[in-house]
Amino acid sequence: MKALVALASGTLFGMGLLLGGMTDPGKVIGFLDLAGRWDPSLAFVMGGALCVTFPTFQLLRLRGRPLLGERFYLPTRKDLDAPLLGGAVLFGVGWGIAGLCPGPAIANLVFGSPEVLGFVVAMIAGMWLRDRVATKAPPGASNAPVAAT
Repeated sequence: MKALVALASGTLFGMGLLLGGMTDPGKVIGFLDLAGRWDPSLAFVMGGALCVTFPTFQLLRLRGRPLLGERFYLPTRKDLDAPLLGGAVLFGVGWGIAGLCPGPAIANLVFGSPEVLGFVVAMIAGMWLRDRVATKAPPGASNAPVAAT
C-alpha cells in the first residue's frame, strides 16, 4: 500500500510541476531573470503550493502519526551552517543556469530529452560524490538531515 501511495503522490507531484510550468527551463529562467524579461507567473504557482502545504502541515501536526507509517520525519535543526548555505547557493546557481532542479528534472525524463538526461546523470553523480566527500560529524553529533518527531 505504501508503494501505491508513493507512486500516486509522485505522479500527482510531477503533474503539478508540468501543469504549473516548472518543467519548462525557459519559463524558470524567465522567472529568475529579475533584471531582464521577468516572468512572474511561477510566483503564483509557488504561492498556490504554499496555500495548500502550510495548512496541511498544521493539520498533520495534530495527528500522532502518519496513516501509513510509524512516525513523521521532520527537520528539527534550526541552525544555519556552511554546508547548508553552500548547498543552497550551489542549488540556486544550478537552477538559474539550467532552469532545472531535481523534481522538474525527474518529471522531464518522460519527454526523453538528452539534455535533461545529462542533467539527471550529473545530479546523481553529484549526490554520490557528496556522500563520499562529506565531512564526518563531530563526536555526539548526528549527520542525519531529519529527525523523528
